[in-house]
Amino acid sequence: MSESSRSLPSARTFYDEVGGSATFTKLVASFYAAVRTDPVLAPLYPQDDWEGAEVRLRAFLEQYWGGPTTYSQQRGHPRLRMRHAPFAIGPAERDAWLTHMRDAVDSLGLTAEQDATLWGYLEMAARSMQNRFPDDAAGDLTP
Repeated sequence: MSESSRSLPSARTFYDEVGGSATFTKLVASFYAAVRTDPVLAPLYPQDDWEGAEVRLRAFLEQYWGGPTTYSQQRGHPRLRMRHAPFAIGPAERDAWLTHMRDAVDSLGLTAEQDATLWGYLEMAARSMQNRFPDDAAGDLTP
C-alpha cells in the first residue's frame, strides 16, 4: 500500500473523549431542568419551545467540541452574540446561567482535566454573552 492511499487515523476530539452525544444530552437536559424553574432565566426562554432550546444548545456544544455539524447545517454560523442580543443579559442572568451550568457539568463525572476544559469555555461564553453592564454612577444596566 502506498503512503498516499493509507488512511490516517482521525484525531480523537473532546466530544469523543467525554462520551459523545450521551454526555452532551445529559449536560443540556440537566441544565434546562434547572433553568425552567429559575425566576431570572426562565422568562428569557420561549415557554412553548423548551425542547427546541435544548436541541439547539446540544447541537451547538456537540459541534463546538468536535461532534456532528448539525448546528451549522440547520442554523448556519453560530453568531452567538447576535443571536443573544435581543435578550437583556446582565450580571444576574450570567451568574444564574453559570450556576445551573456548573451543576450540570458536575453531574457528568468528567475527569478534572475534562471538567476544566469544558468549564473554561462555558465561563468564557457566558461572560461574552453579557450585554448589560452595571453603570458605576447610577447603578443602572446599560448596553
